[in-house]
Amino acid sequence: MAGSNPSPLAKYKLVFLGDQSVGKTSIITRFMYDKFDNTYQATIGIDFLSKTMYLEDRTVRLQLWDTAGQERFRSLIPSYIRDSSVAVVVYDVTNRQSFLNTVRWIQEVRTERGSDVIIFLVGNKTDLVDKRQVSLEEGDAKARELSVNFIETSAKAGFNIKALFRKIAAALPGMESAAAAKQEELVNVQLTPATVSLSAPAAQQASSCSC
Repeated sequence: MAGSNPSPLAKYKLVFLGDQSVGKTSIITRFMYDKFDNTYQATIGIDFLSKTMYLEDRTVRLQLWDTAGQERFRSLIPSYIRDSSVAVVVYDVTNRQSFLNTVRWIQEVRTERGSDVIIFLVGNKTDLVDKRQVSLEEGDAKARELSVNFIETSAKAGFNIKALFRKIAAALPGMESAAAAKQEELVNVQLTPATVSLSAPAAQQASSCSC
């Protein structure tokens, strides 16, 4: 089908969620402009930014939607979640309540999108070592419990920000199917050596690109 292939500049909507002051805007600003501002104003409503990412095999445009964490803007958020490809739920590792509230944010995403969305749980502000209230292990355990991706970051120090977006890009629809196809090809070689019609050309392919 002609329409099934992603266009050269496939667009993906990323919505950033989480309590007020956990660092959603800071993460986006560090990714977009590689800078950090100590004097952020609280996001009012929803902000939108767009950035093109150049990946190994294709180029994608990420549409970043930065939502306000304040309760009074809560009613706006479901409509932004509705057509998103990725939900990035951020908490502050120095604020235990913001971590506990991520369960509610993730539930809201799943209510709107079901399983048609990639969810990342992000523990931000790792530079504030002495004030940490949520351990790396606890964040990781919560992510496993909720079946979401997990990473810790520091927007201030620039720690893991690029890694976060690389992980997001790798998980985007279309990226995973390409990776799965490659993996499947290798699995066929390993598991069905007796199937001559499959294994002979596949083995040649595998040996020619043993990377």
